[in-house]
Amino acid sequence: MIRIDVLTLFPHVFDSPLSCSILKRARDNGLLEIALTDVRDFSTDNYRKVDDKPYGGGPGMVMMPGPVFDCYEHVRQLSPEKGRTILLSPQGQKFDQAKAVELSREKRLILIAGKYEGFDERIRTGLGAEQISIGDYVLNGGELAAMVIIDAVVRLLPGALGDEDSAKNDSFSEGLLEYPQYTRPEVFRGMKVPEILLSGDHAKIAEWRKQQSLERTKNNRPDLLRKRG
Repeated sequence: MIRIDVLTLFPHVFDSPLSCSILKRARDNGLLEIALTDVRDFSTDNYRKVDDKPYGGGPGMVMMPGPVFDCYEHVRQLSPEKGRTILLSPQGQKFDQAKAVELSREKRLILIAGKYEGFDERIRTGLGAEQISIGDYVLNGGELAAMVIIDAVVRLLPGALGDEDSAKNDSFSEGLLEYPQYTRPEVFRGMKVPEILLSGDHAKIAEWRKQQSLERTKNNRPDLLRKRG
């Protein structure tokens, strides 16, 4: 079981994803505990202000350290597990399948989702948080990034998918893209399922799938092959 705390300005964003499919089943089966905490609840003024103009000038607004620190210190006390603190930031290490596997072994994650122009730097340094980015692009906030991490991590938990082999065959699980998949009907609009998949020869099917995986990765993501050496 893993507990995931999310510090966010928009907790309602998580309602629908957490109430569907694998994530809902994981929660219902006691594999996942999720707690959403609104950073605005820790603002010290009547306007629930959590951001201000950056020192030195520049566009946008920056999240102030006070409300984030107070929220974080409150959340830390909600469970005896210390947890691993992650700041969702475009400046962080790029999230990948290996990182998802690593995080899935933790008992608790504390995800801090930002908004506006970013965080006051003292939030990162003061909390000792590691930074993770889900890609080289900019989002309006860290909520979607947090959901990506939650989804990728939870599906790796034992029992979350029902079939333990499902996660093993996913793209990136072995450093390669997944092989092509087919289901019924055998012929659809003139397009046929490869004969090898109908042969019943599991050894040959496994070899075909391996070759297809390599070929697809070579054509679409050659960088993955370079990482494998």
